[in-house]
Amino acid sequence: MELHQNYPGLSDLKDRARQRLPKFVWEYLDSGTGTEAAKAQNRTGLDRIGMLPSVLHGPLETDLSIELLGAAYACPFGVAPVGMSGLIWPDAEGILARSAAAAGIPYCLSTVASQMPEDLAPHLGKDAWFQLYPPKDEGIRTDLLARARDAGFRTLVLTVDVPVASRRERQTRSGLTQPPRLTPRLLAQIAMRPAWALGMARAGMPHMRTLDKYIGGEQANLPPTAHIGYLLRTSPDWAYVDWLRHNWDGPFIIKGVQRAEDARRLQEAGADAIWLSNHGGRQFDGCPPAISLLPEVREAVTVPVIFDSGIEGGLDILRALALGADFIMLGRAFHYALAALGEAGPAHLISILTKDLEANMGQLGLSSLTEARSLQLRKLA
Repeated sequence: MELHQNYPGLSDLKDRARQRLPKFVWEYLDSGTGTEAAKAQNRTGLDRIGMLPSVLHGPLETDLSIELLGAAYACPFGVAPVGMSGLIWPDAEGILARSAAAAGIPYCLSTVASQMPEDLAPHLGKDAWFQLYPPKDEGIRTDLLARARDAGFRTLVLTVDVPVASRRERQTRSGLTQPPRLTPRLLAQIAMRPAWALGMARAGMPHMRTLDKYIGGEQANLPPTAHIGYLLRTSPDWAYVDWLRHNWDGPFIIKGVQRAEDARRLQEAGADAIWLSNHGGRQFDGCPPAISLLPEVREAVTVPVIFDSGIEGGLDILRALALGADFIMLGRAFHYALAALGEAGPAHLISILTKDLEANMGQLGLSSLTEARSLQLRKLA
């Protein structure tokens, strides 16, 4: 109860996170690319979707459970992958995996996280997801898939919207490089955030441990917003998707789709779900609000559509469900919660989201999430 009094919404967790993180870490987490127009448009686009409340529907019992790709989840949302989560908070991946498993929601580990798939094996729920940044070398690719499968990851997510490193000006101005170098400037920022500094002193500065096996200590002259993983990666094509489909025997999701025609072709290529995302405005600044693309992507495919980009509460989740999403993923939000409250953060955010969903479903007269598709919507100015 005390957490809900002090941090009743995501905005409270976000404010607290800003106070506890060194500036370069905050900028890494919070920034978009370019002028951050796409990031702002994601929020504006969601705010333009109005829904008409219901009256005289009598008492309701709300059911938040949902099925996706043969798995049953307690809530319609999960934890999206964020590269170098361990830079945000020590043991970020472990905390998030345990919290998701306890809540009955999916956790998705990034290839460029600071913990390996093997590290998380004891903490995973029954339906953990592994997000693949596409290695060029087929041998590395094969080995990564085997490592993820052996660790207990059931679902593979291929990210396709990062062909090159983006230019995140805020991140660059903060002094952050990849890998992080502790310059006097960064040390001064760290000194002002003792909780973060103490945690990192115990855990050690994070790096992309999954890739150690393939790169070792090799470095390269990369842009400051790129990372060592770019030495292994390629920009995937349709043949790459076909190879993965034939070499992964579980659910296969494609993340970073915005065009309806791409979604349609990916379904034909064997994708089990389409993940509509503009990477939270972190890759390309000229795209429209992700939510505005949802109806046409939904119409283009019959497989489930997963959605992220700009989601900040239960009302946003219902907006996405009403426009055709089958499931929602949140990345930044869970990391704001981590930075704000440490180990207790993700569970508190899950509680915030579920309470917000239940309250708004009561206003809209929804007893189950499947009824969201029938909501009456109005476009707001």
